[in-house]
Amino acid sequence: MKTLEYVPVPAFEDNYIWVISDGQDAVVVDPGDAAPVDAYLTKRGLRLAAILLTHHHHDHVGGVAKLLVSHSAEGEIPVTGPASEKIDHLTRRVKQGDIVSIASPALEFSVIDVPGHTAGHIAYFQAADPQGTPHLFCGDTLFASGCGRLFEGTPEQMLNSLDALAALPDATRVHCAHEYTLSNIRFARAADPDNPALAAWQKEAESLRARHRPTIPTTLSHERQANPFLRVDNEKVQATLAAQFNRPVHDRLDAFTLMRGWKDKFR
Repeated sequence: MKTLEYVPVPAFEDNYIWVISDGQDAVVVDPGDAAPVDAYLTKRGLRLAAILLTHHHHDHVGGVAKLLVSHSAEGEIPVTGPASEKIDHLTRRVKQGDIVSIASPALEFSVIDVPGHTAGHIAYFQAADPQGTPHLFCGDTLFASGCGRLFEGTPEQMLNSLDALAALPDATRVHCAHEYTLSNIRFARAADPDNPALAAWQKEAESLRARHRPTIPTTLSHERQANPFLRVDNEKVQATLAAQFNRPVHDRLDAFTLMRGWKDKFR
């Protein structure tokens, strides 16, 4: 079985378009812009085999039409996306529990419904690559030390979505779609100030960005340690929220709701 490569192609100011390839064929996840994808595929001599979309926002789907035109000579390119969102050019609409299989590069994903950022947001989970490592493509639901804004969903939906992702194996590599890590860490240290994992992670992330290197993929085991949105059960985190808002925190959903609102206004 061919080795797979997972590469974040930068786009716009802080987007990552993920390209999964086996040295010959490539799958592209959330191509908001066609130009950097075309440049990467041309440089590497890769054929575009399929496109996967997590949600309808333009910075995730805006490059699809141009990619289909520029790669039309390579045959029909399947475009998979969420069943309940209005997205042009989809050839397959998928939802919770569906399986997405791609022949080359050899890939199989299970679909997870993760509403919150948008109403119909989905994620793609690959249980094992040829080396046995699991991979998650989660769009704007889970970020390194953060989570997506609630544009269409409710706090309860997003918390349930994050719980579903957090239940995946520890070694799962988290391929999110934005380089928000440093700003997320600044908020995380305010929400979870006594967390030594965050202090160490801040130094590492700052070093990576100083060298113009991405801070992702991260792993789920790391996120459970360094992401306050996955730590809403933590007593110290809840105590920080209670002090910030000068009232008791009633339960984990209350904690998540307070934290997400705080993050929206945090500078």
